[in-house]
Amino acid sequence: MSALSRRELLARGAAAIAAGNVYGLLDALAAAPARAAVAARLRRPEQYLLDGQRVVLELGIEVLVPPLHHRVVTARVKVSGAAKLHAAAVRLERALATLERQYPPTAAGLGLTAAWGLPYFRRLVPKLADGTRYPAYLPVDVRASRALGRRVPAVLDATRFASDGGIVLGADDFALLLRSDHAEHLDHAQHAIFTDLGDVFRTTSVRNGFLGQTFGPGPGVPKQMALAAGIPGADLIVDGVQMFMGFTSTQKAAMAPDRIASFETLRGLTDQWPSGPFRAGTAMHLSHLTEDLERWWKEVPYRDQLRAMARPGLAVPDKTYTVAEDVTRVETAADVRDDAARFGAVGHSAALQTVNRLRADTRDNHGVSRARGTAIVQRADFNTLDNPFAYSVDPAEVSSTPAAGVHFVAFAPTTDLFNQARRAMDGALGDGTQLGLDARAEEQGFNAFIHATHRQNFLVPPRSRRAFPLVDRVTTRA
Repeated sequence: MSALSRRELLARGAAAIAAGNVYGLLDALAAAPARAAVAARLRRPEQYLLDGQRVVLELGIEVLVPPLHHRVVTARVKVSGAAKLHAAAVRLERALATLERQYPPTAAGLGLTAAWGLPYFRRLVPKLADGTRYPAYLPVDVRASRALGRRVPAVLDATRFASDGGIVLGADDFALLLRSDHAEHLDHAQHAIFTDLGDVFRTTSVRNGFLGQTFGPGPGVPKQMALAAGIPGADLIVDGVQMFMGFTSTQKAAMAPDRIASFETLRGLTDQWPSGPFRAGTAMHLSHLTEDLERWWKEVPYRDQLRAMARPGLAVPDKTYTVAEDVTRVETAADVRDDAARFGAVGHSAALQTVNRLRADTRDNHGVSRARGTAIVQRADFNTLDNPFAYSVDPAEVSSTPAAGVHFVAFAPTTDLFNQARRAMDGALGDGTQLGLDARAEEQGFNAFIHATHRQNFLVPPRSRRAFPLVDRVTTRA
């Protein structure tokens, strides 16, 4: 689809913002990509995975073509007591199953991921019928428990990190991640769950956004959306990139493959193999980040952008924003220490790789061989113009002035593993090395250009337990 002129973008953007829906521009800027038909199959037990992912080559590198439209809706549960929770579970499962009959679990259809916050378990499932109390019934992080000498759940409350400023740690019961090439599919799903079940859920936030799907000539969707929204620095964004800050987010080799992020897949991580109740589930991280696009594009030369996002010392053509991150290009903690000593700075991806990549060839619990360097955390992050949310129960969390940012969604086998990766991003590497750089310095990746405003962790159950997990194991007196 051809790009709109700058004048047209500004005019349409102003009208869309005035109407309260800047994302209404998306379908005028990006046609839904051609998707191969996916043969009918039984739904996989992992509800966080999308089927039929299309792969294209960008500069000879495999890149997943993501859904255009993304949305996360969070809520608190309005009902309590075993009987009402049982009834709510039946209704929620019926609504989700109805949506699944209408849409395949693909980008062309609808990705549905139901996740549950720890406040849900604490408040509404304090004890099971067999006497097991929260959190003893949750998956156990075996590796962290062994290291600390005490029981550590695989899903932990969100915490603050060294590079954080002021941040809100969420307390929601429920989150629903929706992904599709078609905005109307998201609208339908949101209505079916949060309007039709309005007596069950109180919506606390709606978080909207998008991902660029094409590369090459033309400004690209992120640049056009930023221009339309009047974001400072939007005119400096390089043409054809997928994200506001340029670098490609959905490179296949940098994304955890298939079900590696599930609780039970990697040996020795949790207690969910072979038959834990949350097998085929995962830990989900959800946060919102603002981005200083004007400073990033105006003040930072490409070589420094490349170093900040990837690692120093790379040799790639100027303005290359899809940079190979396959298993042959994975840095160890020793490599990152050497980078810091030689260049006085490190890269974001390189620091994360000291935690978020397999350290040796391995065979997982499902019998799949995984190469050294394979990614473990699966990301589902997306650009946003929310400031910080499109809707919030707290009016102070919604501004009519758009702001560039990211809604960051990630799936990991344990929260502790995600936290280790997040600390590595701040200079505390996977082997315990402390780089000694200020966590918000430009020398420490790209932390100087982003700021987290909100954060919460969730448990994503397997598909069979996605509707009010464990209420089937609660008696009428919890």
